[in-house]
Amino acid sequence: MGIRLMAGLQKLGRSLMLPIAVLPVAGLLLRLGQPDLLDIGFIANAGNAVFSHLALIFAIGVAVGFADDDNGAAGLAGVIGYLVLEAVLETLNPEINMGVLGGIIIGSVAGLLYNRYKAIKLPDYLAFFGGRRFIPIVTGLSAVALGGLFGVIWPPIQHAIDQLGQWLIDAGDLGLFVYGVLNRILIVTGLHHVLNSFVWFVFGSYDGATGDLNRFFAGDPSAGGFMAGFFPVMMFGLPAAALAMYHAAPRGRRAQVGGLLLSLALTAFLTGVTEPIEFSFMFLAPLLYAFHALMTGLSMALMDLLGVKLGFTFSAGAFDYALSYGLST
Repeated sequence: MGIRLMAGLQKLGRSLMLPIAVLPVAGLLLRLGQPDLLDIGFIANAGNAVFSHLALIFAIGVAVGFADDDNGAAGLAGVIGYLVLEAVLETLNPEINMGVLGGIIIGSVAGLLYNRYKAIKLPDYLAFFGGRRFIPIVTGLSAVALGGLFGVIWPPIQHAIDQLGQWLIDAGDLGLFVYGVLNRILIVTGLHHVLNSFVWFVFGSYDGATGDLNRFFAGDPSAGGFMAGFFPVMMFGLPAAALAMYHAAPRGRRAQVGGLLLSLALTAFLTGVTEPIEFSFMFLAPLLYAFHALMTGLSMALMDLLGVKLGFTFSAGAFDYALSYGLST
């Protein structure tokens, strides 16, 4: 049971990468269109269109990610399910706002239903609705039931989520330290994407925007604390780790590994993609990786102590640093 649960959560983490992958371009457009850069409204609105429909995008991406063959029917089912879920919740309680989490849940349901019913055969008089055509239908019906369920149980859950988010915020340096450590430790399971989704897209609200990432780009001066601490680690800490690996390699192999480590270091510095470096020593030196996780938590807390607020749309690399610098404090 535990193994199956872990496998399912890992699959969810991988599925989240698909919708997250659209954020860099959207963030680029949104940032370039701002008054302090190009001051072109339609470019900013083009980027904002993605951020305004993140929950729907997550529903589609997670549904396709869960589908065994990545079939588009699962994505369509995710759209249908999310629209039905939103309509039911709006009718039952207009104050309920599941945000991106609603998209993740309905996307997971759509993907799982696709895997189970993609080859279903119905009686001859209903044969047209069999197979993959059945998936959007059963997902929509499931969304009605889920909407009714969440209409009852979500208000206290929403309160609990707000309390957790409030604890992370109120805990200040401790909350940021805990988040930073967990973020790096969970990367081995892929569950860091789930944690990030809550922190970046759910917790807190500002002018209609929810989550640390969305609030930062909406102009919230208090947002960015859950992102700023990654910049020192990803732009300097892990490239320095790559340099240390180069010096630790036998002299006869340095030329062989130097090119690879240089490319990994440049990737981390420019884009903030650090998994290649981290996986290179995560299993070979687990204690060193644990130290890396602790240093990430310390960086999160230290940046908060210094009052630094920075954000990113993809990861904490030089590109995102340059694009978000105008909104930073």
